Amino acid sequence: MAIIPITIYGDKILREKTKKVKQVDDEVIQNIRDMFETMRAAHGIGLAANQVGLNKSIFVIDLTPVEGYEESSPLVMINPVITAESDDSVIYEEGCLSLPNLRADVERAEAIEIKYLDTDEKEQIIEADDWMARVILHEYDHLIGKMIPDRVAQDIKKRLKGELTDIMNRNMDVDYPITD
Repeated sequence: MAIIPITIYGDKILREKTKKVKQVDDEVIQNIRDMFETMRAAHGIGLAANQVGLNKSIFVIDLTPVEGYEESSPLVMINPVITAESDDSVIYEEGCLSLPNLRADVERAEAIEIKYLDTDEKEQIIEADDWMARVILHEYDHLIGKMIPDRVAQDIKKRLKGELTDIMNRNMDVDYPITD
């Protein structure tokens, strides 16, 4: 396994829609292992493939560091599709490994249904709410080229402009490897 530098705001791949995985082969399995290792080394709870420079529709989640989710199982979602979102939404502060040190309140659906392939290429459908729904929606956004600044009100985006510029210019402290 390997820790891969994380792409950060300004890196082109973060704004591209990822490509579907055609086959879960040894390379994809190794990518997933590396993504988990990279995410955990950076103290994250979710990571999309394009956040490590891979143009693949995959994300990994491990909520075990979150209170109340210590017994949850890590998840791998390949070619995910959000099939339903609740009308009720919740605003909560989010961070992102591709936006080091930046935090912002983001409104997201309180509950979702998502369809995806697991690593055995079997279709799964789950319903998620609370933190799990939020993390899934956050990582799913990465796969469609969206990030936190795209999900906040215009006044908040203006307030974040200086921090976003610093991140693009790599003018910030971070304790995990990022792209050059």
